[in-house]
Amino acid sequence: MSVIKNRYYGQLPKIGIRPTIDGRRNGVRESLEETTMNLAKLVAGYLSENLKHYNGEPVQCVIADTCIGGVAEAAQTAEKFAREGVGVSITVTPCWCYGSETMDMTPDIPKAVWGFNGTERPGAVYLAAVLAAHNQKGIPAFGIYGKDVQDVGDTTIPDDVKEKLLQFAKAGLVVATMKGKSYLSMGSVSMGIAGSMVQESFFQEYLGMRNEYIDSTEFIRRMDKEIYDKEEYERALNWVKENCKEGPDHNQENMQRSREEKDRDWEISVKMALIARDLMVGNQKLAEIGYGEEALGHNAIVAGFQGQRQWTDHFPNGDFMEAILNSSFDWNGIRPPYLLATENDSLNGVTMLFGHLLTNTAQVFADVRTYWSPNAVERVTGYRPEGLAENGFIHLINSGPAALDGTGEQTKDGKPVMKPFWEIDEEEAQKCLDATLWRTSSTGYFRGGGYSSDFLTKGGMPVTIARINLVKGLGPVLQIAEGYTVELLNKVHDQLDQRTDPTWPTTWFVPNLTGEGVFKDVYSVMNSWGANHCAMSYGHIGGDLITLASMLRIPVNMHNVPEAKIFRPSAWGMFGTKDLEGSDFRACQNFGPLYR
Repeated sequence: MSVIKNRYYGQLPKIGIRPTIDGRRNGVRESLEETTMNLAKLVAGYLSENLKHYNGEPVQCVIADTCIGGVAEAAQTAEKFAREGVGVSITVTPCWCYGSETMDMTPDIPKAVWGFNGTERPGAVYLAAVLAAHNQKGIPAFGIYGKDVQDVGDTTIPDDVKEKLLQFAKAGLVVATMKGKSYLSMGSVSMGIAGSMVQESFFQEYLGMRNEYIDSTEFIRRMDKEIYDKEEYERALNWVKENCKEGPDHNQENMQRSREEKDRDWEISVKMALIARDLMVGNQKLAEIGYGEEALGHNAIVAGFQGQRQWTDHFPNGDFMEAILNSSFDWNGIRPPYLLATENDSLNGVTMLFGHLLTNTAQVFADVRTYWSPNAVERVTGYRPEGLAENGFIHLINSGPAALDGTGEQTKDGKPVMKPFWEIDEEEAQKCLDATLWRTSSTGYFRGGGYSSDFLTKGGMPVTIARINLVKGLGPVLQIAEGYTVELLNKVHDQLDQRTDPTWPTTWFVPNLTGEGVFKDVYSVMNSWGANHCAMSYGHIGGDLITLASMLRIPVNMHNVPEAKIFRPSAWGMFGTKDLEGSDFRACQNFGPLYR
């Protein structure tokens, strides 16, 4: 399996396992030591076998040196976890323990407690007691309690417990991975888009991230002074010529750029990709040519490029740069995506970051462009949609690019998927490239030229679209819609696609309908979307997003996730159990941002 060196400063976060125990000696504690520690080892082994970081490296678990019977051992464990770089905490026990004496008191580390459901010793009683302590002290924790009674010493983890352990751990690792990293704004506000009005307080208080900024002139300086790896540039340009097929020029003849201008656009586009990556994560090659400061980068786990309009009125657009960096492959081979938001939409960039760190897959940046009702489709094309599309569909398309993984040309069990980079083979990467045309950009929009990626996403993929929005007086809210990509008849797609700009990548999306609220029909989903952009992830990951949002204290204002998949801290139930959406808002408001 492929493992790539960690791109970012600081070690990858680990999961800390805390075996807690009844502290009474002279027979009680001694009888439980082996069973309790074995439970911790069982959880550590399961998580390490099933979780990987963005770079393919298995997640490491750190187990406390001893079982924790009281505050002294809790303090010793906290010191070890801090030294080892633990960013997520899981407490496990098969027995009664002293709740407030053994609990994890670190306030900004996501934490869960698995209280073993057994009759011999009351692990479930400890679970209830320690969760009450967490709630009373204002340090929310997730409670994990298996449905079925187990025998003491059972060396298996029930399936329902496994599901919650993974859901908690994946979300917790996202929190820990983001902490201390940067969002890099390349340029400023694009065309008045609210998401590119970067709110530092959101990044600092909710995500534990810092904000970095460069002016667009930094691209020009680096191009003019050749502050990039020139050997890599030549290799990248040759790769582009061999693998990036140009499509027809859609511009009117008097608006078309000359062949010389188009070739120059390719050269600048490739340089922009190299420079953007170097700005994000650095490049030691730059130190070798005398640019030590530039070689360090900005430790940016996600970035955004303003582009429109000042840059694109004069220079080639950022579409190639954004598409290739967001994809899982380039001239250097198959590798993790670099997350880069179109139009410096920082809120969509963060949503992409959530999806990427939860799934380790590339993310599709898109406009939530148009709802096509069955009646409108029939009026325009003479065809009435059937199957998944029978209730209408949403056109996801963007003048910026989408990751080429979004073509759906990667496969598993004969079905289209989007995979973590370590599962993608060379043939699949090539199929994604072959399914993409690079169309000369619309010079009405992009006066400086450039190329836009043009592909059509395969149907039948389970996907989740999501978006963070900021609301004055409320703060951030997250919206989620699970659904599927759909395929239309070629002639129907062509007729609908021609009505917008056919040089841009298209995904036809249908949300799963519940018959209630905004998910009663497809139109209501489109009508309730909070901004012009969304991020699309492969798989139905709405439950994981909800868990993550609760850790960060970001309420979810709309979703279609089945109730059985919703997993939030125990304290959320204290704010109401009937109206889960309302209790989420109240809990998030009460506890406030994770890092405030």
